[in-house]
Amino acid sequence: MEKLRCLVPESVKRRVAESSADDLPSLSSSLVDLFLSLTEFHQLIGELAKRETGLCGKNREAALDLKQKGNQCYSTRDYSQALRCYSQALRVAPIDADDMGKNLVATLYLNRASLFHKMDLPMESLRDCSRALQVSPSYPKAWYRRGKVNATLGNYEDAVNDLTVARNMEPSLGGKKQIESELDILGQHHDRKSAKPVHYNQKSVGIPDSTNHLSDVPHQIKLHCVTTPDKGRGMASQFDIPQASLIHTEEPYAVVILKHCRETHCHYCLNELPADTIPCISCSMPLYCSQHCQVRAGGQIHFNYSNKVDICEKMSSSIEEYIADKTVGSNFDPKLECIPEHKHECQGVHWPAILPSDVVLAGRVVVKSIEQKEQFIEVPNFLETLGLCESYSKMPPESKLELNIYSIVLLFCLQHSYSSELSINGVSTSRIVILLSQIRMNSMAIVRMKSSDVYDQQDWFRKFSSGEAETALTSSVEQVRVGQALYITASLFNHSCRPNIHAYFISRSLVIRATEFVAGGCPLELSYGPQVGQWDCKDRLRFLDEQYFFRCWCHGCSEVNASDLVINGFCCVNPNCSGVVLDKLVANCEKQKPKIPETIGVESHLQVHELNDIDIKKAAHISLDETRSSLRIDSEYCLKCGSYCNLASMSEAVKKAWINLRRLQDSITLKDMHGTELSDALRSVGILRSILHAYNKGIGEAEDNLAQAFCFTGDLQPARDHCKASIEILEKLYGPDHIVIGYELVKLSSIQLCLGDCAAVDSINRLSLIFSRYYGPDAGIIFPYLGFLRRKSCHIVH
Repeated sequence: MEKLRCLVPESVKRRVAESSADDLPSLSSSLVDLFLSLTEFHQLIGELAKRETGLCGKNREAALDLKQKGNQCYSTRDYSQALRCYSQALRVAPIDADDMGKNLVATLYLNRASLFHKMDLPMESLRDCSRALQVSPSYPKAWYRRGKVNATLGNYEDAVNDLTVARNMEPSLGGKKQIESELDILGQHHDRKSAKPVHYNQKSVGIPDSTNHLSDVPHQIKLHCVTTPDKGRGMASQFDIPQASLIHTEEPYAVVILKHCRETHCHYCLNELPADTIPCISCSMPLYCSQHCQVRAGGQIHFNYSNKVDICEKMSSSIEEYIADKTVGSNFDPKLECIPEHKHECQGVHWPAILPSDVVLAGRVVVKSIEQKEQFIEVPNFLETLGLCESYSKMPPESKLELNIYSIVLLFCLQHSYSSELSINGVSTSRIVILLSQIRMNSMAIVRMKSSDVYDQQDWFRKFSSGEAETALTSSVEQVRVGQALYITASLFNHSCRPNIHAYFISRSLVIRATEFVAGGCPLELSYGPQVGQWDCKDRLRFLDEQYFFRCWCHGCSEVNASDLVINGFCCVNPNCSGVVLDKLVANCEKQKPKIPETIGVESHLQVHELNDIDIKKAAHISLDETRSSLRIDSEYCLKCGSYCNLASMSEAVKKAWINLRRLQDSITLKDMHGTELSDALRSVGILRSILHAYNKGIGEAEDNLAQAFCFTGDLQPARDHCKASIEILEKLYGPDHIVIGYELVKLSSIQLCLGDCAAVDSINRLSLIFSRYYGPDAGIIFPYLGFLRRKSCHIVH
């Protein structure tokens, strides 16, 4: 797109920079005419939107080559590489490709099923056998493998049926005799054992919709729109809302996976991919966790079963029904109603892989409106019916130009699929520009909980359960963005840096809960990203202004709070003083806090239940005049005793100290730590404590690094002490019951469990309460290891 940007004349760029939403139809028309006259533009659209130039199509030769490489790796017992080869081959193999008289896709699924069976992954193997049979029902080897796997799982009735079908389909006499003997052995095992069968269900592979998990009813909380002078429309309830109450649930209007997660997460439900990934049947871009998600994204799948009559002629009616149930029955769901969100993208073209995620999301909104017969381009008030705010006029010039260029490119790409429904002119293009500005203003990032530890979390819990764990789990649990979505109703909730509601996701479903008691009529506000305790006020204000184009006047940003003072503060040079010293930028920001415009009502920001704040008198003696028009804060002077501090020299010392701490963190990541790195880091933390305020977040991060380092060396007692020191600082910044504290308690409790420390019980009970406050009964879904920690803590008590 940079090439197109450079081809726009300066006069047009100035016009774009000065444009408002009202100017867009005329401006967009001029830009469309300009690009249509450029050879470079037509070349770009050809590369992005034409099937013959696309990079995401199917390729039989590439699939066969990958299959051969997978077979070689399988024979040499390089199972992980074999898995990668088979999975990639499935991704690029055409659904109707032939491989020596057999369907290539069915053969690849069977090869991967055999690999999974060898890797002791029977459920994955069973699913791949079933997928092979859905493509090729008359595949005796697939029925045979499915029977063997079902026997492993204790599904003896299915195993007998599978082997019976395999025997009847097997063309060779020797093969039939081998299957007969295995049926005899299976019958003997079946008589002696009463194993509980493991049932297979495609829909259970991914996490189902949130409504299947929620134990409380969302419609019990009646919400209504409210208007405040500073934030405009918002959401509130006229009734009191207890803590952890379910406020709202919503499915996305449109959603798209982020680029960096395309190889690791399902492109529909956005959950982490299992080993047995499923590709799109028409292109090589998406990966899905289950066939259920594949169908929801791309539409119902229809295969040719014309040869099934021949193979069932000599079988009993019960076996015929069994074959139909395991092939056609599990593949087609007549109750599934959806508008395939990926279908227009899977024609071998690669513009969905190249264009930014928000542009692809806009494309899905347009296609959904077309499929719903709302005629996105033709109905003037369609954008208004979405009810989303737009911010085009407030955007910087470079962003305005970017939106205009991407809107034209997107329309030309979509026209290859919807030529009769889409007209490209100034009006249609201007509506795409507004839609993109709405997406940037209103879309939500779908997040998943992820461990950033160098150790594999699941592997640690497995080893700990069997007593094989040699160290503690020291993962930093964090939220990682995996998708971007539009939730129409949820877009009405306003922001606060001290929110009283919390949003999370089950699959792609949005769930919002109250994190504290909220009185009736009080605005319900969530965080758009930054919170008090996470960033200081100046950084929060800058982020919100750049991303959402508003100045935050929430309680955390309009009144002085100790967290904002100490989070990046320096300590006083007087050793007997607990005061804080601010740099110039922070001091200037804090001075502006009491200067609230007269149109802003402070009452609209006040939370009913305030967070436990640090005693501000311990950090500063701050006095306001009677009119609240000035705040006496001077940078480089202690806010408590007034002592002067040379921040230039102190800042330089802090930078040098962090060199050793970053070197330590890199060595942990690379699993190559030496004794000198740990000792150097310990000295650096001592330097930080002598320069920074006791509650400075940097000290908390440094203590956390040391905890990870000592866990790496197996020295768990100092690891526990440094972890506690880190949590103590975070409690001062966030409050003792914030979700961030819960994440840190996961690390602390794992260390305590490894030490046999009875205090682990208190830590686990506390994190359970915090998780319940934010996630309610869904805590176990969001953090599945919570139950494990509880069970292990019981062993310590007993």
